[in-house]
Amino acid sequence: MNDECTPVMNTGLRGVDVASSKICDVQGKAGKLIYRGYRIEDLAKNASFEEVCCLLLHERLPDDQTLASFDLRLKQKRHIPETLFTMLKHLPRSMTPMDVLQAATPLLIQTDENAGTETLSDVLNSAEHLIAGLSTLIAAWDRLRNDKTPVMPDTSLTHAANFLYMLTGEPPDPEAAAFFDAGLVLHAEHSFNASTFTARQVASTKAHIYAAIAAAIGSLSGPLHGGANVRVMKMLMEIGSPEKIDAYIDNILDSGGLIMGLGHAVYQTDDPRALILAPMSQRMGEITGDTRWYELTKELETKGKQAFKKRKNRDIFCNVDFYSASLFYAMGIPMDLFTPVFALSRVSGWCAHVIEEQYAKAAPKPTLYRPGATYVGDYCGPDECRFVRIEERK
Repeated sequence: MNDECTPVMNTGLRGVDVASSKICDVQGKAGKLIYRGYRIEDLAKNASFEEVCCLLLHERLPDDQTLASFDLRLKQKRHIPETLFTMLKHLPRSMTPMDVLQAATPLLIQTDENAGTETLSDVLNSAEHLIAGLSTLIAAWDRLRNDKTPVMPDTSLTHAANFLYMLTGEPPDPEAAAFFDAGLVLHAEHSFNASTFTARQVASTKAHIYAAIAAAIGSLSGPLHGGANVRVMKMLMEIGSPEKIDAYIDNILDSGGLIMGLGHAVYQTDDPRALILAPMSQRMGEITGDTRWYELTKELETKGKQAFKKRKNRDIFCNVDFYSASLFYAMGIPMDLFTPVFALSRVSGWCAHVIEEQYAKAAPKPTLYRPGATYVGDYCGPDECRFVRIEERK
């Protein structure tokens, strides 16, 4: 408030801190992304997705024994209830994967006997059900909608490799599986973005974690949040070849449009995740024998940055979606699964935030989110409207 009567409008809550958090630090000016004190570069290079899940959920990197126990629990929870497979079989094939994922996620609660209880250990157990189950749900739906039998999880494989296996029915290339694992690490957490804020807001009501994660998935499905790498891939396909890049950029800038994948709401330098993904995209193209999408992305980055500097006198930078598009596409992941893949990674961060919202030592009881709003419905002038019976209305 700038005085006792006039509220300060912060549309979209930009620049407004609504809570404190120990989970993630996004330093936009420095181009740093930090999970619980660890730089994303170190985690992507050295830690598995399972290790990062432990870090996010339990506040520290695990030792060998802790990781082995966590990994075993995740593997045991990969199998989803038969009733969920039955439901998926009867859904219209035209449903989007994100709509299916949002609808099915709360039903993972069936096998979670202590779901909804208020003990921290039970909520952590539910988080493991969600991290393991989303992967199986996404892969099963993709196969069913293509008239294929779902592939059951393989407990000999890592979380990343198992997803690729369930999706294709074939053991994944080890290097591709390693790249996918790193991709999951890179997408696992990013502070108070729209979907994370949604999860925390739902958790603040003391709703159970399945409800909070389903709501977060709904938020991620919106085109202003998830799906940006889908639009990057569609853009690359529209451009088609390097000789068409200049004309495409000119048309975009002349019309006031955006080059998808360039620019970010927070980073004022290249997104550190994009710098990690770029060489993976290149190598994945080499593995598949088709580097054209990486090469097109790289040239678009160079020319796009030059054009923005020349015509708008400002710098623009890559975000995470710019190179994840060509990387996931080279892995054979269908484009409309890019956002669900985002969800199967980010669920780890969402769960960490739900737990922090409800169980942080500094605030053991959640503070119910209840922002204000400025009423502008001046329907009847300065006075309130007089109710008119229906038979008298014109």
